Amino acid sequence: MEFVPGPAVHRVLCADCGDPIVPNSANLCVNCLRNTVDITEGIPKQASVSFCRNCERFLAPPTQWMIARPESQELLAICLKKLKGLNRVRLTDAHFIWTEPHSKRLRISMTIQKEVLTSTILEQVFEIEYLVQYGQCPDCTKLAAKNTWKALVQVRQKVPHKRTFLYLEQLILKNGAQKDTISVKEVKDGLDFFYSQRSHALKMVEFLSSVVPIRSKSSERLLSADTHTNTANFKYTYSVEIIPICKDDLICLPLKLARSLGNINPLVVCTRVGNSLHVLDPATLQSVEITSAVYWRTPFEALASVSDLREFTVLDTEPGAPRGRWVPADAQVALSGAFRSHTAADADTDDDAMDFDGGAASQIFHARTHLGAILQPGDAALGYLLRNANFNSDDFARLPQDRLPDLVLVKKAYPNRRKKSRARNWRLRSIAKEAGEEGETGGARGVVGRLGGRDQKKVEEDYEIFLRELEEDPELRSTVNLYKSDGMRTEKAGSGLAGGKTRKRAQFAMDVDDAPASVEVPETVAEGEEDEEDEPDFPEVKLDELLEHFDEMTLGNEPPPEEEL
Repeated sequence: MEFVPGPAVHRVLCADCGDPIVPNSANLCVNCLRNTVDITEGIPKQASVSFCRNCERFLAPPTQWMIARPESQELLAICLKKLKGLNRVRLTDAHFIWTEPHSKRLRISMTIQKEVLTSTILEQVFEIEYLVQYGQCPDCTKLAAKNTWKALVQVRQKVPHKRTFLYLEQLILKNGAQKDTISVKEVKDGLDFFYSQRSHALKMVEFLSSVVPIRSKSSERLLSADTHTNTANFKYTYSVEIIPICKDDLICLPLKLARSLGNINPLVVCTRVGNSLHVLDPATLQSVEITSAVYWRTPFEALASVSDLREFTVLDTEPGAPRGRWVPADAQVALSGAFRSHTAADADTDDDAMDFDGGAASQIFHARTHLGAILQPGDAALGYLLRNANFNSDDFARLPQDRLPDLVLVKKAYPNRRKKSRARNWRLRSIAKEAGEEGETGGARGVVGRLGGRDQKKVEEDYEIFLRELEEDPELRSTVNLYKSDGMRTEKAGSGLAGGKTRKRAQFAMDVDDAPASVEVPETVAEGEEDEEDEPDFPEVKLDELLEHFDEMTLGNEPPPEEEL
């Protein structure tokens, strides 16, 4: 095989240093070309970036503030936008060079290319140093100033209890709807949510309409106006009213509305409250859904609420054929303790009860109920006693008196378990209080109960009823987040009528106790009740329903490291 030499490479001498090089248009070597032409000219070697220490966001020119982690692609993009002159070169590579986290310096290594002469492209690597300058973003500036907000959402419900807002607080925490809220203030019959942007308030109103039946209206107030630029500054207020009907309430529908809803019996019980009302006729098991629009066209109020429930003892039941999730049954019940032997100390109390009930304490009532699947002889049930009841309702007065039931059973009760003081193995989060909040006098939990005063005891009672509803209703429990108790409390929390004492907390610490501390309840147990066994079907909260990592909750996206605001 004959050797064939390759083509000869012609070389010339560099015009500056004289080294042999491949011929090019400049007739200069790479080193001499770099000394002659600087392609980084016009690109600053030092720059600065603005950083807000409150919300930990960087300023992305011109006016946007973004969350960016150290040495992330987002932070690199923000730094490159700060440089002038990059549009005249080609950027091929850029990466961070490690620096001390507390040095307030960012170093970036960049590789650029540029055509310096005809068909001659020069590549160069250089470093740029950024100085991190601390400042405040516009949102944090508004937070630092008092009484500054852009939009306000006023949530109201005209009911004598706070259970709706206790449940609403848990829905807000589960869905993260509190992340844009700058502050929450408790007022009479509701809560006020303050926002720095109008879009955040609109998002809150949309969230409320998806979880509870509401109606809303908006208004705006002019703060300032510029006639030269035709711009104005407004404050927006959104008024949200929740339907004053709650779960387990006794309702008397207007006759015209009942006929339009499938000719249902006007006397119904509310079984569920979502973005609409679900009511049930306990006698026929007919169930209908009342949307918010239908309700506000023909508004009505509840005849009786949970505070009017009375305890009955089931004597006998005759269940029928199941109809969906409900089982009809004919039940014979009597008031709780009607056939129990009374002591002389209770004589006065029993006489008053007999006078009040008109002799109904020792009577046996016949009722048709929807709880045939869970009621057994000997069980306890809660219901409304309609005999001799006086309701201030024109719709109820129009009903035929001879067709009204003596009572309406609503749900099963567990008196034996409630009488024993046992600590719950779960607890709830609460939106934390703000230190030094104006008008705060109470030591209650989270959002609800800040006003203190005479309503404090009522709020604690409502909170205990709310916790019991969570235990007894798995469907309701699935809509909130329950967390495992970490064993921080050494005393037993009150989970029943006997109650338990809770320890004293710091003034602005988040209250996550699972029982009211101010409810005055008897601590003695009657003779013979200590040996009573718990109900076998008492609804226990399973461990697989509980979440880990309980932490303090504030109004921001993430809790502060040391103390809550």
